[in-house]
This record gives sequence, C-alpha cells and structure tokens, in this order.
Amino acid sequence: MAILDETTFEMINPSGFTTFTFPNPSDSTTSLFRVAVLDSPFQPPADNPPRVAAMLVPKHRHSDWIFSTHSGHLQLLLSSPGISRLILIGDSSHHSPPIYRRPLKNNDTSCDNELGVSLKPLFLALSPKSCFEHGIPEIPILSYEDNLISSLVLEKCVGSLVGEMVVEDVEIDCGGQFSKREFRRRLRFKRMPNLVQTEVRIVPKMGFGLDCVGIGQVEFRLDESVLVHSYLVPMVASLSLAAPYIEGRIRSGVRPKALCLGVGGGALLGFLRTQLGFQVVGVEADAEVLSVSRRYFGLEDGEHIKVCVGDALKVIDKLAGGACEVEVGCDVGSGNDVDTKFDVIMVDLDSSDARDGLIAPPLEFVRKHVLLSARSILSDNGILAINVIPPNTSFYKTLVHEFRDVFNDLYEIDVGNGENFILIAVASPLMPSTDCENCFLNKLGNAILGAYLNSIKKI
Repeated sequence: MAILDETTFEMINPSGFTTFTFPNPSDSTTSLFRVAVLDSPFQPPADNPPRVAAMLVPKHRHSDWIFSTHSGHLQLLLSSPGISRLILIGDSSHHSPPIYRRPLKNNDTSCDNELGVSLKPLFLALSPKSCFEHGIPEIPILSYEDNLISSLVLEKCVGSLVGEMVVEDVEIDCGGQFSKREFRRRLRFKRMPNLVQTEVRIVPKMGFGLDCVGIGQVEFRLDESVLVHSYLVPMVASLSLAAPYIEGRIRSGVRPKALCLGVGGGALLGFLRTQLGFQVVGVEADAEVLSVSRRYFGLEDGEHIKVCVGDALKVIDKLAGGACEVEVGCDVGSGNDVDTKFDVIMVDLDSSDARDGLIAPPLEFVRKHVLLSARSILSDNGILAINVIPPNTSFYKTLVHEFRDVFNDLYEIDVGNGENFILIAVASPLMPSTDCENCFLNKLGNAILGAYLNSIKKI
C-alpha cells in the first residue's frame, strides 16, 4: 500500500485527484472507507481562502459510477458552487447488493450525522493550509439526494466511442403531495455517470398494479406512448411551428421526414414514428449504443425508421454534398429519391469530455459550415430543434449569434429545469395557419398533452 506524502493536501492542486482507504472510526470491525479527494480544475480567488466540503456516499451506492469514478466525482464537485476541494467518503467494498433499495431516511440521517462528527479530524487534515488563516475552518457535509428508490443493473457493456455504459431498471419517486411511483429504464455512460442519457417508462408485463410490484419482482415492458426525459417533450412541441407545413405534406400523401442526430436509446425516434407518423433517420456515433437500444429500449429498424453509425457532423456534410450513402450499410436516401431534404432536424448531442462539464451541443457543432450544411438539407418550411445545455450565458449568446447568421428566425423553449433550453431555427418565415382543421397539430397536442405548446417564444 502506497504511503501518502504529508504535503499532498497542503495546497489546492487544480484537477488533483487522490484516493486511499481509511479506518471507519464508528466501526470496531476491520471495515475501511474509500476516501477520494478532488480539487477543482479552477484556481480559487487569491483574496479568499479555498472552500472545502465533504460528502458521505449514500448507503449501498458506493459502487455506483456517480461515487466510484473520477468523472462522477468531478460532476459532484462542479455542481457544488464555490467549492475548491471535495472529499468523498464511502464504503471501500467493490460489491453492492444486486438490487439497491433506498434505506429509510430517518435511520440513515442519524447515522450520517454521527459519522460526520467522528470524521471531522480527517476533513481538517485534508484541508489546505490556507483554510486555517482565520482559525479552524468549518467543513460542511453536503448531502446527495435524488429520486432513486431502487435499481437493478441489467447489463454493463463497452462502446468503441462512449466507453463503458450501464442499462438499469429503476423505481423513482416523482414527488408531489402524493408520492407517485414510476418505473423507468435508463442508459448511463461511465464518462459522465451523473447524466441519464436515455430514460423510458416501463410498466409491469402482467398488469399488476404499481403499488403491488417492485424492481426485481416482476418483468417489465416498455411504454412507448410517453416521453419522460424532461427535454424531449419540448423538443417535440417545437413541431407546432411547422404544423401548417407538415399538415400539407400529410394531406398530399407524404410522410414527414425527420433526421435525429444522436440516438441514444431511441425514445425520440420511436415516438416520432409511432405517435406522429414520421419517417425517421437516426445517426449515432457508437455501434454498441445502437445495439443496446435495440436490446433494451425497443429501437427497431424498419420501413419508417433507419439508423446508422456515423459522426453526425460528417453525415450532415455528406448529405449536403448529395451523398446517397452516409455510411456503409446506412442508406439515408436512395438515388431514385428526388426529395432528400428533411422536414425536421432534431439535434441531441453533448460534449464527450467530462472535464468540460455538461455541455450541449458540442462546440464543434456551432460552426458556420456545419450550420450551413444543416440548413441546406432542411426543407424550406422545415425546422431545426436542438437541445442546449449552456455552461454559461456567454455560450448561449454565442450559440444564438451563430444560428442567427444562418437561419431566418429563432425561437426558444425554456424547459424549466434550470438546465435545458430548446433552440428552434427556421429557414423561412413560418407558414400562416389556415381556417381548415390541422389534424397534425391536434395529434401533436394529444401526444404531448399540450405541454409546452404555449411556451415557445421568438428571440
């Protein structure tokens, strides 16, 4: 076992990451804690001592990538404003129960309070010297809370680009006055485990009531009639801007066409096809992600859904250049298909580098030649909707500026979760509504229960 240098923690070392084991002061047995110390990638202000905080890993969740990996630890630190060093304390065991079940809150809280007191000397010993300039510092113990009630890992696998990933069935508490139980299937990547890449609703196969079942007790099936990921419903709501045009396409006997850049589990693709009657093309960078989406999330290649493996930016360029096949085995448009443009382009891409924090879209997408290519494959009256997670206001302003240089008008939907925005770009002025009934708009409203249809604003 390596011996730690006593000077290791005397100063903030940007992005420094150290792990070691430490005896549990509240346990007389031989149990050990895993201690992980991570410093912020940013230097603290010179005129203020750095702030240090600690966090106790929730019981039985020590093997979850959120708490056991550098990338998970980094996201916990970045989501704690003003903290320069985060000390994470958890069980050192590599094993967890097959099914995680959240302990009763009252019992867990009292144990954590006692443990926090007994670990205070360790927290002080791991604090930089500059923290003691004005006396003994107060080390707050941050709590980690989410809506997870129970979980069961279905499979872990590795993709050539995204790396390790996990598929899991979970039960969550949807909150509200009467806590509502929901069951979901999730896909997460190890490189950014705090982010749920794909989430779909699952229900018991045999018609059991939700109050009578739990994770690991019955088989579940997918419910593809709803979108549960917070930003997907407003992305679909953006279609209302093109409703008169799409209605005209449908009345003329043509299925509207959507290009989805970023497939993940395929929830959006399936919803556009089954609920709204679209012909959908999906582009995903990692073949293993597509394989997982077929095995666990109901993605099916068929007459009206085609998916291919490829870099989204290269695919756009190839389509803009008139290429019929963007990748081997992915025939997006045939040589006999005169109308190769898309009525809708939906972009759900994020940065692949956890060190950047959670950013969408990746900076590479916000380049003029990429946006020009995207516009060139968009129908004149079509729309481009993009999921945006801005790390700061300047990123969003730059994004809007770049889009405004290429597209006719821009619209926005604030998802309302403090994180996501949907930016909607149109190539031409919107088609006016007519006095005739718009069956597509009615179908859209019913499919998403009218959510966000009145939240679209021009910017």
